[in-house]
Amino acid sequence: MQEYIDNGTQLGWLIDRKQRQVFIYRPNIAVEVLDYPKTLNKGTCYRCKV
Repeated sequence: MQEYIDNGTQLGWLIDRKQRQVFIYRPNIAVEVLDYPKTLNKGTCYRCKV
């Protein structure tokens, strides 16, 4: 994921369905880990059921 961020990606979600975790990657911010999320939201335009 870091390679994507280094090349200009502003947001990356790595979804581990087996462990039911989501890793959120953003430039210049520590990786955020969500345990057992029901949904993911990116503003008002994108919502994903996990």
